[in-house]
Amino acid sequence: MPVFKNPYSGLKNIPKNIWILSAATLINRAGTMVLPFVALYAKQELKVSTGDAGLVLFFYGIGALLSAPFSGKLSDKIGALKLMKISLLSTGSFLFLFSVITDFTGFLILSFIWAILSEAFRPACMSFISSEISSDRRKTAFALNRLAINLGMSIGPVIGGVLSTVNFSLLFYVDGLTSLAAGTFLIFSPLGRQLHAEKEINVQQIVHEKVSVFKDKKLLYFLIALVPVEIVFFQHIGALPLFIVTELGYSNAVFGFLGAVNTVLIIFIEVPINDAMRNWKDWKSVGLGALLCGVGFGLMAFTQEIPMIVFLIVIWTFGEMIFFPSAGEYVAKIAPEKQRGEYMGYYQMSFSFSFMVGPWLGAEVLEQSGSFNLWIGCLVLGLISAVMMLKLRRS
Repeated sequence: MPVFKNPYSGLKNIPKNIWILSAATLINRAGTMVLPFVALYAKQELKVSTGDAGLVLFFYGIGALLSAPFSGKLSDKIGALKLMKISLLSTGSFLFLFSVITDFTGFLILSFIWAILSEAFRPACMSFISSEISSDRRKTAFALNRLAINLGMSIGPVIGGVLSTVNFSLLFYVDGLTSLAAGTFLIFSPLGRQLHAEKEINVQQIVHEKVSVFKDKKLLYFLIALVPVEIVFFQHIGALPLFIVTELGYSNAVFGFLGAVNTVLIIFIEVPINDAMRNWKDWKSVGLGALLCGVGFGLMAFTQEIPMIVFLIVIWTFGEMIFFPSAGEYVAKIAPEKQRGEYMGYYQMSFSFSFMVGPWLGAEVLEQSGSFNLWIGCLVLGLISAVMMLKLRRS
């Protein structure tokens, strides 16, 4: 008779420090309500056009893009934990300024600075996780942190939607307070010293005490390979809602239900699936994730029915769940120990670039060339990334 195995049993091997960090991430993300509504705020409260409202996210994206590599380097110099505290506390304090700014130009400048402060958290967080756990459990640890992010993001926007009907300024106050709460939680939490559980040695560390990122062909190749599939992934906030609501004629409520399919799968499945795949080679799991993302979005070209759309969302969600923890693990593995923050910064930079380009590009292709060409293009981009990942076998 087969013995039932708890699918979450792998979590018992996650160090306490990572659990504490994930709790802080959950607190912070549960208050994330400004970013999902910031364009709407600019349009309704600052009375700008729809096009100008979109500039807010563009300026945020530029700030995130520029912040990533520098914050990654800074985390190596002053420590990942210290930078995360600074990021949370400074972001929380800074958000209060938004509610008193009525000039749109000033609002764009604040959005740019806000992104620099807020996005400094990500590379430091990934560097901290990488240093706290051995490679064979790192995918599970990254999945746990993503679980905290998605749990929080399932709460924050809902509360934000309610608060926006009362007073839009409340979003800035509540988001700021939760950032301050997360930073305070980290300050007073019983975090031990970083364990550096595994001294991973690679050729780069033997030959060089410090590696130039721009000479690391392995990293640069990987970052280039990431971009096509990341652009595909960001269609879930770009072309996908326009396709389902505007083109197919379904309601906003239906799209909300479809988005919940993605969130629920991540909450219940991402940790177990990454724990089960923890011994997979990185090129296999990253390549499979890219393939599933490309297929999941690409086959949207051949359907207009909700059951099939749900099935395809399941496919690309599995791709997302496999792809991102595995990609983070690969970067952590090839990074010199003392430059993990810097490497994670450049990894985050590719993500920020795709966040800037992906939604805009998808919407443009949908409008100019139609949904069939858009989704076939997504299939091609996903396949490009998947094929490029095959080269990682030689690493």
